[in-house]
Amino acid sequence: MMTAEEMWAAYRLLNPQIGEDIDAWQFGVEPDLLADLVLRGEKTATASAYELYELDAEPLPQVGELDVILNADNQAVCIIKICKVSIVPFEEVSEAHAFKEGEGDKSLAYWRKVHEAFFRPYFEEVGLTFTEKTPLVLEEFEVVYPLKHE
Repeated sequence: MMTAEEMWAAYRLLNPQIGEDIDAWQFGVEPDLLADLVLRGEKTATASAYELYELDAEPLPQVGELDVILNADNQAVCIIKICKVSIVPFEEVSEAHAFKEGEGDKSLAYWRKVHEAFFRPYFEEVGLTFTEKTPLVLEEFEVVYPLKHE
């Protein structure tokens, strides 16, 4: 296993133009499982709450950004590159997006159930209300490191 810094350094040897700033994070629920799905290519998308970016004064994800995905022990699993970012109300998230998130049976029904259960308590904690109209930031990404060995 590697730290985020070690993996970033290894990736920079191949891509010296990327700079030293590292954005490393883990998925909020079941970080080991979801990081493994990303590494296997089954999870190529994720969703986050637009209003929480505003609340934390965090910039929205941008196409072309690189992120180090961490497991539950904060060890680096892989590096992803963001390919697409869109802002969509919860009720308009598509079956295609739910499938790309790669979780459970990959259905929209499963996706809606687990994401509502995940977001609702966070919203209540900060005094916001989660509804069908709540805007979500949908990201699609690809693993750029380590490359799969065929």
